[in-house]
Amino acid sequence: MNTHQYIELEHKYSAHNYHPLPVVLSRGEGPYVWDVEGKRYLDFLSGYSAVNQGHCHPRLINTLVEQAGKLTLTSRAFHSDKLGEYAEFITNYFGYDKVLPMNTGVEAVETAIKITRKWGYEVKGIPDGQAKIVVCEHNFHGRTSTVVSFSTDPTARAHFGPYMPGFITIPYNDVSALEAALEDSNVAGFLVEPIQGEAGVVVPDEGYLSKCKSLCEEKRVLFMADEIQTGLGRTGKMLACDHEGLRPDVLILGKALSGGLLPISAVLTDSEVMDCIHPGEHGSTFGGNPLACAVAMEALKVIREEKLAGNAAELGGWFREQLRALDHPMISLVRGKGLLNAIVINDPNPDAAWDLCLRMKNNGLLAKPTHGDKIRFAPPLVITQTQVEDAIGIINGSLES
Repeated sequence: MNTHQYIELEHKYSAHNYHPLPVVLSRGEGPYVWDVEGKRYLDFLSGYSAVNQGHCHPRLINTLVEQAGKLTLTSRAFHSDKLGEYAEFITNYFGYDKVLPMNTGVEAVETAIKITRKWGYEVKGIPDGQAKIVVCEHNFHGRTSTVVSFSTDPTARAHFGPYMPGFITIPYNDVSALEAALEDSNVAGFLVEPIQGEAGVVVPDEGYLSKCKSLCEEKRVLFMADEIQTGLGRTGKMLACDHEGLRPDVLILGKALSGGLLPISAVLTDSEVMDCIHPGEHGSTFGGNPLACAVAMEALKVIREEKLAGNAAELGGWFREQLRALDHPMISLVRGKGLLNAIVINDPNPDAAWDLCLRMKNNGLLAKPTHGDKIRFAPPLVITQTQVEDAIGIINGSLES
């Protein structure tokens, strides 16, 4: 079968809830992927930062295969020999008392919301049914019915109501707006992306996050950091919050926690918060399964031992410099941190960003527009200087054409 046939097959039998580039991939290694015709591409999306360690990292594959041959799932009805080991490892790794393991990113967000509300009622003393979570405009925390209830993206929200109450929406990167929202004594948590990825890699002002954390501490509100996309080395630090030296009260992880091998997510917090959850109140059949635990530990070891955050910091800064040096009239703005970057397209054609991504695909680089006029560039963190230079050449050639 060729590319067209694979796409037609998917179009016929699969839900049309995505609009992918017309490329069919069949193999990946490091920062590269290959299509079914054998053409090689630089992957500058990394599964939305799930493949920070590179495609099919041999250490992760070996761990996956070894554990898969022993035990993959027990459910949480029984203990496994991996869950305790993993819980100790990841809590020590990030400096928290406890972890609640889940599978997908949005499951972890939902978990964090439930934990925060429970803490609000049982510890802070919010009247039953009155707890609120403060969120930011243009957020992206997933697409469950709860999460789209506080989304400001019309595409994500339209015709999915009725919506869940209990959320206060404020502008992103606005400390005064948060200060005003926290005057409500029923606020239990502030849920924020350290960098808004899906919105187009929107980086807040320096000091914004630490000021928000201080406000939360003053009002006894949990600072909930969604580091699903920004964490695990992507921005040049292990966590994006590390750039401002702050420790979230609730840390939400996913994506690269598995290196792209299977869905793994986690919520980390301290005992005062986590101990509000009791048996039967939350769970997941697959959450904390032995296979996921083994892979996640190895994925975290790879990030630290191969110094992927440092590589992201060094090459990310150089990459932004080179993009700005192109000085092309079609690029109105370059922004990002580490190897999470984006360009904003300046062109009267509303499909200009999509057309540019098609040209880059034809020239051997894969990226995807977001919100119409923005293109995100987020390669695997194992990428080299030479490969980034190749990418700049492809981007420049595609712009010139």
